[in-house]
Amino acid sequence: MPLQQTQNLEAIPLHGLVVHRVSMEETLEAIDRFISSRTPHHVVTLDSSMCVIARDDPALQSIVSHAELVTPDSAGVLWACRRLGTPLKERVSGVEIVDRLCSLSPSRGYRLFFFGSAPGVAQAAAERMRSRYPGCQVVGTRDGFFTPEQEPAIVEQIRAARPDILCVALGIPRQEKWIHRFRDTLNVPVLIGVGGTFDVYSGRVKRAPVWMQRLNLEWLFRLLKNPRKISKVMTLPKFVLMTLRAQRRNGRSAGEQTRTSRRIG
Repeated sequence: MPLQQTQNLEAIPLHGLVVHRVSMEETLEAIDRFISSRTPHHVVTLDSSMCVIARDDPALQSIVSHAELVTPDSAGVLWACRRLGTPLKERVSGVEIVDRLCSLSPSRGYRLFFFGSAPGVAQAAAERMRSRYPGCQVVGTRDGFFTPEQEPAIVEQIRAARPDILCVALGIPRQEKWIHRFRDTLNVPVLIGVGGTFDVYSGRVKRAPVWMQRLNLEWLFRLLKNPRKISKVMTLPKFVLMTLRAQRRNGRSAGEQTRTSRRIG
């Protein structure tokens, strides 16, 4: 099912991709519907770096464009859509989605599987979420270090755990491509790429202070804590430039339409 046809969700174009105009509550409602359907649904958490990478990666562009749900994961995506005249409701990040799904797991019976990150990280994240939300069902974990020959065993491990939600933390674009490749064989209703979420919930990486989150400076906090993130941060100027160019193109198009209308009139 192409993203544009997803029930009751408005798709907004952005740099050759699309993102849904959704709140966190609408995202959770959509995920609940996906789980009830028992058919596979890909949830993409779109940030600025993914937009830049997808520009030169047709496979990733196609995967994102055909996902059943794409949420605005970063402040940059919110800024760009606002700049282009198509404002979104709020940021809906992978970190927050996972937290909310874990909090709902005891009451709704959601079964989650954590796949990815360094050895021990997914397991530590699962233990912390079970402790934070007693009754939370994280029914399996697996780190993200594996060879192609090990993939069939990983798929079987996930299938045997029978999760409703598979959270994949392999980094962009690897996690999106892995989900796309195996979505129809995993027998999981919701498959979502969550980037560095397990690092946060395992305690390995701290989130930015609330005041930095409110000022949209979480990226700066992550860079200061981990200078190796510089390659991802360096996509931000490219994203800003892409947005400003799109804004100029939109302005020229609007001006041309106005002049055409005047000539016709």
